[in-house]
Amino acid sequence: MNPENGGPCQGIRNSIPALEKIGVYNEVVCFDSPDAGFLGNDSFKIHAIGPSKGPYAYCPSLHQWLLDNFSRFDAVIIHGLWLYNNFGTYKAWKKYKSKHGNAPKLYVMPHGMLDPYFQKAPERKLKAIRNSVFWKLFEKRAVNGATGVLFTCQEELILARQTFNDYKPEQELNVGYGIQQPPVYMPAMTEAFLEKCPQLKDSKFILFLSRIHEKKGVDLLVKAYLKLKDNNIDVAPLVIAGPGLDTDFGQEIKKLAEKDSNIIFPGMLSGNSKWGAFYNCEAFILPSHQENFGISVVEAMATGSPVLISKQVNIWREIDNGNAGLIGNDTEEDTYKILFDWSNLPDEEKKAMGNNALEVYKAKFTIEQAALQMVSKI
Repeated sequence: MNPENGGPCQGIRNSIPALEKIGVYNEVVCFDSPDAGFLGNDSFKIHAIGPSKGPYAYCPSLHQWLLDNFSRFDAVIIHGLWLYNNFGTYKAWKKYKSKHGNAPKLYVMPHGMLDPYFQKAPERKLKAIRNSVFWKLFEKRAVNGATGVLFTCQEELILARQTFNDYKPEQELNVGYGIQQPPVYMPAMTEAFLEKCPQLKDSKFILFLSRIHEKKGVDLLVKAYLKLKDNNIDVAPLVIAGPGLDTDFGQEIKKLAEKDSNIIFPGMLSGNSKWGAFYNCEAFILPSHQENFGISVVEAMATGSPVLISKQVNIWREIDNGNAGLIGNDTEEDTYKILFDWSNLPDEEKKAMGNNALEVYKAKFTIEQAALQMVSKI
């Protein structure tokens, strides 16, 4: 539950307060050490029964804790795959069920970890082999044997069917996902952002805010942007914000972009500077090769920013149906086309798309909507 890990633990922190408002009580079991400094700040009960051991995160105290506590719950959700928390929970559940004749419902929530991308990406060959072995030994039994598998969106559900031939879950349930409403705009947000990007005063810009990593398609973005400039297309400055600039890949991207001063790298943005970037950009862009949900995409929509994304961002269907942005494939050609089309849109259409983005967020991706959807499905 270390907040620095983001991902599922942040989703849990978002969802539990919303679930409690509609009468659903939650507790969390995790493999953190009981004396971890980040514990004690949450409003809900966390049982830290770790630390775990080794790369598989084996935690010997999990089995007995579950056997002693299953009777208190109506449902148990396993978050994530490929570590001991998945198969270890399933094994304890099977034992409890055989002894008592019934047990709480058990759900596996993969958070995108069944996406075929992870088995096909060239840079993940060794991890793909490991996952194939783990799937046959452990994960398949939990995924196929649990009450059901929970997905954050329909595209994630569809893609999960393509990864392993013997994937045959009892139920596939799209329970949705959401984020908390962003803070209301304040001028201090713009000021904080302009401290990082002073050259953008009184100027609109296109925002990329995510890890600077090959998976995110940053190289496609920079190449497409430079090509637009070479073709004398009038396009707004591009802000590439996020951690990872100090990696080998990050340095390659910075070198590629150095010929154009309108590509700006402010580093990681957080707090007021992050929200200042979202509220002031004319559009948010993420040509990712794989994105299970895309929290940054939804944060942009929640501030009324249109989103320019690849179809590999799994919530692209909801965005497309709501006319909340422009969508293409995760290629340099499609990224170029998205930027070209955006640059040629009339201002009133850009504004309408931003309004649509906010409406799609309100209808599909608030944390309250996600809580209601989860309760209705399980």
